[in-house]
Amino acid sequence: MESELKDLNSQPASKPASHGGGSSAKDDRPLLKPDPAPSVSAEELQELEKKCAAYVRSDAYGTMGRGDLPLKEKLLLGVALVTLVPIRVVLSMTLLLFYYLICRICTLGLSPNRDEDEQEDYAHMGGWRRAVIVWCGRSLSRVMLSVLGFYWISETYRIPDAAQQSKPEGKEESAEEAEKPGAIISNHVSYLDILYHMSSSFPSFVAKRSVAKLPLVGLISKCLGCVYVQRESKSSDFKGVAGVVTDRVQEAHQNKSAPQIMLFPEGTTTNGDFLLPFKTGAFLAKAPVLPVILRYPYQRFSPAWDSISGVRHVIYLLCQFVNHIEVTRLPVYYPSQEEKDDPKLYADNVRRLMASEGGMTLADIGLAEKRVYHAALNGNNSHPSVLHQKDD
Repeated sequence: MESELKDLNSQPASKPASHGGGSSAKDDRPLLKPDPAPSVSAEELQELEKKCAAYVRSDAYGTMGRGDLPLKEKLLLGVALVTLVPIRVVLSMTLLLFYYLICRICTLGLSPNRDEDEQEDYAHMGGWRRAVIVWCGRSLSRVMLSVLGFYWISETYRIPDAAQQSKPEGKEESAEEAEKPGAIISNHVSYLDILYHMSSSFPSFVAKRSVAKLPLVGLISKCLGCVYVQRESKSSDFKGVAGVVTDRVQEAHQNKSAPQIMLFPEGTTTNGDFLLPFKTGAFLAKAPVLPVILRYPYQRFSPAWDSISGVRHVIYLLCQFVNHIEVTRLPVYYPSQEEKDDPKLYADNVRRLMASEGGMTLADIGLAEKRVYHAALNGNNSHPSVLHQKDD
């Protein structure tokens, strides 16, 4: 990521077009309207949208959620803002505080599990404490989704036919082992993905190290067993985290009682219609994985977190009366010996399978292109690194 930022920041800034006359014109542009980038023409922006189609919004709210809305939509937003939003905010905060208190009670008198990589968690404790944390976490996450308008979740389970062919020949897995993938692999569309996976299997996630220090959420992340990443570090931290993730994947596959880990190998969010190249971190352990595909069908507002600010996205989401999630669970994918020897091949094959089963288009772009596209939308094309980041 650091090398991508260096490449982007090293590009020379485009010169703004000069205007005739010596007098300065008054700037009467509305603050909440898109600011056209002086260094990016309309044609260039269209070309950029073709290249960065995985991050382009196409719902009724338009690019960056700032499109011109019809009168009916404005009225619906107004009604939701004064009725639905306050109720959902209060209920959401109540659920968060309630689960935090449960985690606090269950961890009283216990010290978090620590290792040499400065990772700490409560996910490795057993007994009634762990049972209460997991059961309450899954139940309250589902209630939280209902509060946000996800009243029904459509789940489809694919019959293990094509996946069976990826098993190494001559090796038969028992039914118990077939239910023990090393990691859950999912496409990344929104922060809502985390809530769904918590309600479904309550796995660990990869998160920024600063999350561990956040009020309420910090303790919950430790109970989930999150693997913390120091994104700002210029040291060899990535190598250490990759090792921790590999160990956790192997542990989850070999130990039935070990916490499972959930990974988003794309590394950032998309609009849900595309699948970005997979990073190999989830596949270094050579363990089988469970692919899960998430889709968010919509009519007015797309829950995808692509080219819209976090605050605006949350407000529009809370104003949406009904939201939808469609989940496709593929069979456990067992890597061949060739895939075990080549993590890149393993990652690419799982990615192609998920794209085929989920009806998604493969896109050969990544976080660097996302930053450039966001910068162009914000009228700051020469400094893409200053934009809000949503790659966690």
